[in-house]
Amino acid sequence: MGRRVAIYVCSDDPLSQAGLSTQLHTQPELELVNATALGEDTVAVVAADELNEATLRLLSSLNKQGCHRVVLVINKLDDNLLFRAIDAGVCAIVRRSEATATRLAQLAVRAAAGEAVLPSDVQSRLLRQVSRLQHHVLVPLGLSHAGLSEREVRVLRLVADGLDTHQIASELCYSERTVKVILHDVINRFQLRNRSHAVAYALREGLI
Repeated sequence: MGRRVAIYVCSDDPLSQAGLSTQLHTQPELELVNATALGEDTVAVVAADELNEATLRLLSSLNKQGCHRVVLVINKLDDNLLFRAIDAGVCAIVRRSEATATRLAQLAVRAAAGEAVLPSDVQSRLLRQVSRLQHHVLVPLGLSHAGLSEREVRVLRLVADGLDTHQIASELCYSERTVKVILHDVINRFQLRNRSHAVAYALREGLI
């Protein structure tokens, strides 16, 4: 087995935090750490009843401590706050009813690799927000966005669909190295943190 993923568990409910910690402690690919170990290599598993301002403050606090990869376990999502949550580091979302220890471990490993894993309905809601922005704000002003090549757009759309590097390479008939280079170029050009942030940025700016 390779290097274990360092995860930090936190919740707005102490009982939920204790339960998650107990479950995830049994996963061999994970290593639970405390708040003093937060950093770029740490994946935070954050559990909350709903995505609200209090949850966003928690995400922002983790972000300021250097933790930019978050698996969010949630019951209710506020569409108006989705972009802010992703901008604060959320790269995977799972509903509490589906948050088994095995599923959370899988998401943590993928988040550590810089991948975005969002439920299909959440992706659709994000895209609808972008569409509304373009229709109600940009089009009346005669504005459009630019800055991505056609192949960068194709790669980012597949990342947004939840595909990993190998799957994207197979879908587009690229090498995995080419996919990584494309994503690296986008992340550096726009001064982003990781793949999830690149997708959030591209969606918010109407680039994909």
